[in-house]
Amino acid sequence: MKAAHIVETSDGSTLELRDVATPQPGAQQVLLRVKASSLNRGELLPTGKPGERPGGVEAVGEIAALGADVRGLAVGTRIMARCKGGFAEYALVDAGEAMLVPQRLDWQSAAAVPIVFLVAYDMLVPYGRVQRGDWVLVTAVSSGVGVACLQLAKALGARVIGTSSSTHKLDELRTLGLDAGVATRGDLAGDVMRVTEKHGADLAISNVGGSIFPELVRAAAYRGKIAIVGYVDGSLEAPLDLAAVHSKRLEIFGVSNRLRSAAERAATVAGFKRDCLSWLADGTIAPLVDRVFDFDAIAEAKAYFDRNVHMGKVVLRM
Repeated sequence: MKAAHIVETSDGSTLELRDVATPQPGAQQVLLRVKASSLNRGELLPTGKPGERPGGVEAVGEIAALGADVRGLAVGTRIMARCKGGFAEYALVDAGEAMLVPQRLDWQSAAAVPIVFLVAYDMLVPYGRVQRGDWVLVTAVSSGVGVACLQLAKALGARVIGTSSSTHKLDELRTLGLDAGVATRGDLAGDVMRVTEKHGADLAISNVGGSIFPELVRAAAYRGKIAIVGYVDGSLEAPLDLAAVHSKRLEIFGVSNRLRSAAERAATVAGFKRDCLSWLADGTIAPLVDRVFDFDAIAEAKAYFDRNVHMGKVVLRM
């Protein structure tokens, strides 16, 4: 089968096609005939370790085969899921990660769901505990995770402030419910306090990294929370105003699956299916797909993705 690998060198990373063997499902896995996948910033950032690895951390498609111990799923069922090796004609999916694709979603739209909406759910619901009327600050709001956070926060009844270096993107995202947009390079904390009438952000989401983190501490509300999810600026360190964290009684948490067990990941999927899947089914949440590329044009897709001109997700169509 065809599969794309991430090839990392000292000059960066590329996506290159390979011919590899079709995998076989383990006892708790299903074999997915992939219809679409999408690009995600986290897996494409340089690791500092030259080499190559299978690409793609999510996929959608039809179940082609079931593992011996899988129950409640059938061959031919349309599913979407996080997985490893999603940039391929076939991919293995842990049964606990599988989510049924709502009828209203085509393959390309469904491919824009698993990673970013599960990350957004993890931040906003079990950890962020967002309530109706809260102020949610989403940095890099036009990114895949940013748009998912915007849509989910609005569905939860929150008010959303988004940051971007592009005023055009901020204007476009108002159609998805963005309440206020602020420039990344301006007085971020001051703008947030002005918009919220000195209340601050009940939840601030850091998609950017260390360069912006001190501003998020300043912008946080009393008893506010700060979620760390991305480092597009490449900065893994930031000064920390301990007095502000102390006096505001802030909570700071990270959102990553790197060290989570399969059971922990499956619990997040179960929560999302219970709380949010109906919003995808009825159109309350509509995944934002910026552009679709054929699988054979995967190198072109990555080049477009790296230009950072997109809003939402860049999708690969098998």
